[in-house]
Amino acid sequence: MVNWTQRLIYKEPSQLAKTPQDAGTDSPAPSVSVPQDLDLELLETVMGQLDANRIRENLRELSKEPHLATTPRDEALVQLLLQRWQDPESGLDSARTSEYEVLLSFPSQEQPNHVDVVGPTGDIIHSCRRSEENLTGEQGGPDVVPPYAAYAPPGSPQGLLVYANQGTEEDFMWLSNQGIQLQDTIVLTRYGGIGRGAKAVNAAQHRVAGLLVYTDPGDINDGKSLPNETFPHSWGLPPSGVERGSYFEYFGDPLTPYLPANPSSFRLDPANVSGFPPIPTQPIGFEDAKILLCNLQGILAPAAWQGGLGCDYRLGPGFQPDGIFPAGSQVNMSIYNRLELRNSSNVLGIIRGAVEPDRYVLYGNHRDSWVHGAVDPSSGTAVLLELSRVLGTLLKKGTWRPRRSVVFASWGAEEFGLIGSTEFTEEFFSKLQERTVAYINVDISVFANVTLRAQGTPPVQSVIFSATKQIPAPGTSSLSIYDNWIRYTNRSSPVYGLVPSLGTLGAGSDYAPFVHFLGISSMDLAYNYDRSKTSARIYPTYHTAFDTFDYVDKFVDPGFSSHQAVARTAGSVLLRLSDSLFLPLNVSDYSETLRSFLQAAQQHLGALLKQHSISLGPLVTAVEKFEGAATVLGQHISTMQKGTPDPLQVRMLNDQLMLLERTFLNSRAFPEERYYSHVLWAPRTGSVATFPGLSNACSRATNTGAGSAAWAEVQRQLSILVAALENAAATLRPVADL
Repeated sequence: MVNWTQRLIYKEPSQLAKTPQDAGTDSPAPSVSVPQDLDLELLETVMGQLDANRIRENLRELSKEPHLATTPRDEALVQLLLQRWQDPESGLDSARTSEYEVLLSFPSQEQPNHVDVVGPTGDIIHSCRRSEENLTGEQGGPDVVPPYAAYAPPGSPQGLLVYANQGTEEDFMWLSNQGIQLQDTIVLTRYGGIGRGAKAVNAAQHRVAGLLVYTDPGDINDGKSLPNETFPHSWGLPPSGVERGSYFEYFGDPLTPYLPANPSSFRLDPANVSGFPPIPTQPIGFEDAKILLCNLQGILAPAAWQGGLGCDYRLGPGFQPDGIFPAGSQVNMSIYNRLELRNSSNVLGIIRGAVEPDRYVLYGNHRDSWVHGAVDPSSGTAVLLELSRVLGTLLKKGTWRPRRSVVFASWGAEEFGLIGSTEFTEEFFSKLQERTVAYINVDISVFANVTLRAQGTPPVQSVIFSATKQIPAPGTSSLSIYDNWIRYTNRSSPVYGLVPSLGTLGAGSDYAPFVHFLGISSMDLAYNYDRSKTSARIYPTYHTAFDTFDYVDKFVDPGFSSHQAVARTAGSVLLRLSDSLFLPLNVSDYSETLRSFLQAAQQHLGALLKQHSISLGPLVTAVEKFEGAATVLGQHISTMQKGTPDPLQVRMLNDQLMLLERTFLNSRAFPEERYYSHVLWAPRTGSVATFPGLSNACSRATNTGAGSAAWAEVQRQLSILVAALENAAATLRPVADL
């Protein structure tokens, strides 16, 4: 038996392979002392060495030019990351790139997209801006991609304008019920409510010809819309600012679902790809949206549909006959987007674990941006580079080597649909699923400078709480990040009392394939604004040409103390996951989630299910089994921590903690949802906040008769849940027990 208090000595570095290719083999790690458990003194050293000024300089370099995926500047950043991590001075063991050939969408340079109001005789009355205003110096340059809706098809539809709020199915149904003719119209919607692509899909289902999307100042600027109220005078979005984005409804390379986009992979015919917007679509600034929307005729839009443009929002169709546009004027869209196969790269920096090199702690964010991308994603990459620098320095000095392997990742082409991370999970599916402890995502590290925002699956809650209790909050004299966080977003836990709120993970960043496809415990960390003081759905210059270093330096995080706070939080979590003898994943925290979901199902669906002879009894029993198994496992861990545990027993227990998340996967649970197989975190379309499959199935079946296929689907979803929970409970019980 190995004495875990003894320091482990490995071969001298001179005996090991020196090339990046060889560094990833199973040869022992360089000579280093490995403590029995997390070294709190070393943790404190790392926290002290993470430098706000270095993060600031990283951000200046990363965001000085636009770096849309696969453009020359994006490729230059690939080389920058690779050189930093391959440099012998970096301390990392190896670094490499992986390249995928993926389908992307770009506007035509020869034929720019444009949107015009045309009179009855075809003459142009008004033209919407084709680029944002005053793009000089830092915001401008020839590499600024014009605003466009990625993957929207080309076309030149023309029709009367209709306002459809956020473009949800309910919004379009309401318009239809008001007798408003939607067929062959051009519809104007605002961002928010649902995903970009879903707006186009909903519009097409009502035979709309073309879709315009804008950012309403009421949703992003707290209603402020004048040039002197917005950037560069404040952090508000200028009137000409346009949010670019992907309108592809799925994630991953569109042509190779479930396969890595390697040269040998089968590819779909682009004409048969599902998930692309079915109609021409184009985003515009609220400066132009105001001209269009404030001159619409028709009935007044509902109060909830009104916004911050300073006029009454009406529905159309068409413009006021006595307004600025001649009677009968229509909107013409001329869209010339094209699809292209491009090579996009991920960059990986690797630190081999000294004791368990086959267990991985992944830390990543994407690299590509729509324009300069200082906040999204370069704030995250700036933190990633600083954290890898500090840990690499410790490695080079020989004062530290993690127990488990650490993989730093810079993902490519995320903005087009989480492409780099998804292709990575497809290529290394089995290896990652069998060996990955957790995934830490730091995409936008700083939205604003008020409080931490953390999202994750329940087992990561405890390690985030532990980390944040030990780090001072910027801008306060005595509060920890944890104490400051609990002031702004909190919940009452039946187990812990008042605690900060840990948000759930959807599909907004690169954690999505790790959670939904691989079932890996994941988290996303960022600093955020005070939501009680702003209605902004996200930071105002999101995906625009105004998301620049100057914007961050002046308005988002002057002094970069919030960037430093995120680096310390993420670094502390990383060290705890990579160095702790027992993995700091508290599976008992899943019990709270399961119990709350069960109570919601009983309260809101119980009577309905009983009418159709469907019992929640098996689900109640399954939840109780999980709670019992989680409690017993927690007690077992506490007992082992007090003694000198056998290494194989520790390894076995850690595998139970690591693999729990996988037990909630069922690849056939949601056949209509690509990549979504996690039965607890799949998209929920039903109105009841409970298990998504059950909620969605009940919502679809509510208006159908007894004995219908819809109610059979409810029963199927219930059975899927029960099987998953019983499987999860079995995973937590002693391994020898079946």
